[in-house]
Amino acid sequence: MTTTTTAADARIPAAHPFATHLKRAAALEAAEPHRPWTAQDGPLPSLYLSHGGGPMPFESPDWLTPLHGWARALPKPKAILVVSAHWESAPLSVSAERPSELVYDFGGFDALYYTFRYDTPDAGELARQVVGVMPDTGQVHRHTSRGLDHGAWVPLKIMYPAADIPVLQLSLPTEDPDRLLSIGERLRPLREQGVLVIGSGHMTHGLPFLTREMFLENKVPGWSADFDAWAADALARGDVAELARFRTAAPGMPYAHPTVEHFTPLFVALGAATDPTAPVVTTLDGYGVGLSRRSFQAA
Repeated sequence: MTTTTTAADARIPAAHPFATHLKRAAALEAAEPHRPWTAQDGPLPSLYLSHGGGPMPFESPDWLTPLHGWARALPKPKAILVVSAHWESAPLSVSAERPSELVYDFGGFDALYYTFRYDTPDAGELARQVVGVMPDTGQVHRHTSRGLDHGAWVPLKIMYPAADIPVLQLSLPTEDPDRLLSIGERLRPLREQGVLVIGSGHMTHGLPFLTREMFLENKVPGWSADFDAWAADALARGDVAELARFRTAAPGMPYAHPTVEHFTPLFVALGAATDPTAPVVTTLDGYGVGLSRRSFQAA
């Protein structure tokens, strides 16, 4: 069946790396269909992923191949809930259950990317589940028109290009790690129902400090490497308290995160884990334009 997503995908130039990715993903799905999650699989992990700069991941096999491989390594979720760095809003809010438009919240890129679509199935059931696990004292605002921003739809279009899984976005209502851990804990039961919970940000995000060498040579500045090494160590030890002190404890601050919204979704992902203090599994590392791409899953 032709959808607006597949129609838009068909207009991507054949030589574009993402067109190649779509062909490979379709061939893999035809040869080996992605196995759906069942209760026998147990809870899905929660994820923290670095989502790249705007639509840039669509152009790079270094993003396309590992993100899609990560998705295929997990059972296909029944639904996906994303907390993105690009939607800071209080009180806690959820996006439209079936929005008509994406949020193209990036600038200066090829006009092609503003024609991309990601029209996923109705997420009304997931919205009801999310509202149901939140405390009665904390009303969740339900938007009727807000679409997915690029912190959600860009990585998901790479991971699940068929756009056949309901997706809902949850706002990032605070910068406080303890409150975000608590929100994640509230979301924990959803994993037992086949919902993939994702915190989407970037392990380092010092955009004001990008240099020509970082763009052209992927030169890694000390502040990015030092912050990444500190985070990797704390995650390996399950030291949530140390991570929560990132503003003062992490080397490379405030250059690694002059604003903190790309790091704090990590606490929702950890809070949603069965044991937030257990070591995580790193699924993507390295650097893009000098920024850490470290991404992980927590059981």
